[in-house]
Amino acid sequence: MTEVSHQVVRLGRGKHSSPEHGACVMELASMLAGERFSDRPRTVCPVIGAFLRTYNDALDDERRQDLYRCAADAVGTLGEVALERERAERCVDFTAELAPGSRLRLRRWSSRRRLAAAGELAARAASRDFDPARHARALAFVQELIGLGRRTPGAPRHEPERPRAPVAG
Repeated sequence: MTEVSHQVVRLGRGKHSSPEHGACVMELASMLAGERFSDRPRTVCPVIGAFLRTYNDALDDERRQDLYRCAADAVGTLGEVALERERAERCVDFTAELAPGSRLRLRRWSSRRRLAAAGELAARAASRDFDPARHARALAFVQELIGLGRRTPGAPRHEPERPRAPVAG
């Protein structure tokens, strides 16, 4: 059997035992991060991971393939609990935007597991109606969550190497 790499794996619904059987968006992220194959990569923020796992499983096969970029961008998003909380709060706001009648409050959600649950709720709200505009909004929302961990909007997560001045000898 030929080894399946991140370059050829097709995103599928659910959890997989190995890349040969497919991969969800978070399993792809684990491959890209060079981690053990898992749907809970250590380098991905749990809130972002929860959103993407839930959204991945709700999508049809065609739209699910749009998540490739999200897998790559999610790698390296793990941060402090304060950042997870900020992302979870944004998930609550996003859920309220998509489902105006919802009355979620993050105040009671103190554990990291509960913070991640905010990502699941936002993904469920995003997947209630699969029109192209809503799907595009969900993809943009993932980028917004990822961007919360950056020092400035649009800046790369890692400082680019600066050219060094020549040393006079």
